[in-house]
Amino acid sequence: MAELFVELFSEEIPSILQVDARRKIKLKIEERLQRKEIKFKSSKSFSTPKRLVFFLEGISEKIEQKKKILKGPKTDTPQIAIEGFIKTNNLNKSDIYKKNTEKGEFYFAETKPKVINILEELKSIIPEVLQDYSWKKSMKWSDYDLNWGRPLRSIVALFNNKVINFNFFHLQSNNLTSVDGVKEDKIIKINNFKSYLKILKSQNIILDHEKRKNLIVKKMNNICSSRNMKNNFNEKLIEEVVNLVESPNIIVCKFNEIYLSVPKEILIVTMQQHQRYFPLFDNNNKLTNLFLLVANLPDKKGYIKKGNQRVIEARLSDAKFFWDKNKRQNLVKQVGKLKNLSFFKQLGTFFDRTQRLRKLASLVSDQLNLSKEKVEITSSICKADLVSDLVNEYPELQGVMGKYFAKEQGFEDDVSAAISDHYLPIGIDSELPRKPLGSAVAIIDKIDLLVGFFGINEKPTSSKDPFALRRTAIGLLRIIIENKLTIKLKDLINYSIVVYEEQNVKFLNNSVTQEVLFFLGERCKNLLKDKKIRHDIIYAAESSHSTDDFLELYKKCFVINKNISKDIFKNIIGTYKRASNIIDQELKGKKQDISGQPESFLFKKDEEKNLFKKINEIRQYFLSTKRQESYDETLKILAEAKLTTDNFFDNVIVNDENLDIKKNRLELLQMFCKTYNSFIDFSKVEGV
Repeated sequence: MAELFVELFSEEIPSILQVDARRKIKLKIEERLQRKEIKFKSSKSFSTPKRLVFFLEGISEKIEQKKKILKGPKTDTPQIAIEGFIKTNNLNKSDIYKKNTEKGEFYFAETKPKVINILEELKSIIPEVLQDYSWKKSMKWSDYDLNWGRPLRSIVALFNNKVINFNFFHLQSNNLTSVDGVKEDKIIKINNFKSYLKILKSQNIILDHEKRKNLIVKKMNNICSSRNMKNNFNEKLIEEVVNLVESPNIIVCKFNEIYLSVPKEILIVTMQQHQRYFPLFDNNNKLTNLFLLVANLPDKKGYIKKGNQRVIEARLSDAKFFWDKNKRQNLVKQVGKLKNLSFFKQLGTFFDRTQRLRKLASLVSDQLNLSKEKVEITSSICKADLVSDLVNEYPELQGVMGKYFAKEQGFEDDVSAAISDHYLPIGIDSELPRKPLGSAVAIIDKIDLLVGFFGINEKPTSSKDPFALRRTAIGLLRIIIENKLTIKLKDLINYSIVVYEEQNVKFLNNSVTQEVLFFLGERCKNLLKDKKIRHDIIYAAESSHSTDDFLELYKKCFVINKNISKDIFKNIIGTYKRASNIIDQELKGKKQDISGQPESFLFKKDEEKNLFKKINEIRQYFLSTKRQESYDETLKILAEAKLTTDNFFDNVIVNDENLDIKKNRLELLQMFCKTYNSFIDFSKVEGV
């Protein structure tokens, strides 16, 4: 059995492009081989910054294909379909013939037995795969026509120790790879994958990205252990750094301790995101002035260490200068500068936005029983850090810097924390605002966004959501649901529309309230699906949900999902479906209106009267405004009606000879079903 080995040698490819390419090109090679019925035992892909490598084992050198009968299109199909059949199967027109079958007359063809030379097949397969792969970002260079992630320098392609000869744009495949030399790259001949690995090993190059990762993590853990540091490294950064080096070397560096007076978030962002360093924390999780650098070369003379320490010193010096300057700038006075910072063309500036939030603050503080003054102050200054030098330099720290500025200027802790927290959550599983004040400002911030963009018809489509309104809606719902907040969203949305109108913002949409609430309802259904709530339960509960209280909808779905397989729910659904089936059968094909309003004077049996009484008791329970509804209690009450309904069905014939009595009994059952449906639409519940 033979092996297939391909190396694509290029300039250094960014990590994210590397990962995508090694995965997708491997899949495309596998698909092409399977399409040609070429079997293989295993398939692997590897990458370093300069190399994409694909290795497949257990491939036959030749395949003997037996003759086959190929069935084509019907004889009366358009000519283009017949030509497609001929072209797809590499046939001549003379090879096809007609034949009658049970389903009509079709074209057929008989292939002759043949021996396929795999090496010859690979000469077309490999370049086709490379041509077919589409880079997320690509570039051209020199006067070549090839688009590639980074300039492609050479292609090694070997099958069974033989070169697979093909041209790919300006490149000719060969068996020569490059390794770094002292002054220039060395060109080395390769016989097979095993010899290739030996060559890389001699140059201290680790081809396998998983081995590189394990080595890097192991070395960093050893350093932390020896220095009594915590090893809580950023996993995403590790994944990225693994693909930035092929000969990893871990270097311990440090910066001047004076910079530890700067907020730690600035230091961490500078090190992790700007420089790809790993900051080190002591066992109390306190940031130290040490960091780890993953270099691609040994640093025998310490030049790499010195160079990187110079770079970080320069960056942190700038950060400290901006911090010392910005922390003294009065946040309240900075709000005026937001007039020069555009939010969105049709929605005004960030100053306009803070004024809208300030007005919404009074309503949300009443609903959540919070200090109106605190919510208004926080809403007024929550965007003030956007005009600071630090946020201009570190946009990802908006809100975070505002928190530190507020602390430095003597604002209360919960106000300072709310400035940072009002941006939360930033993802479907990320943390929420930690305190009620932060939740309140986050709620009105998200409502302002949703109302504004829906008002000017900048709504998400099925494929696009440029303003992340889905994420905003999910964040709003998570704050309400996970903090168990009772809030009148419709009132907040309506008031937000009024506030926009007061600023003379022209809305193009007259249905903002309905559309925003519907949008939130759809996102709530997605949240429930993510929590593994059955889809039929979601739609049953949502069908009877006519308020803006998504917390109640959420709680109701969870209680039903918990009880759906238990006897209590089976009793409810069994009783309901027995009644609804009788109504459906009687009304089938008839133009008869059953509204659910029986006349009590037409009741002839005690069982009718008892059922009517039970229904009214349940209705009274639902209509009660003084209670805090317990959904477990609701299920218990609905289930308790089973005895009454069983007595009714056992002793009352609905299909009475007297048509008035019959209709009245159907009205009674309809009243029963409608009463139950005011909790959830039980007709939508499946498989119970």
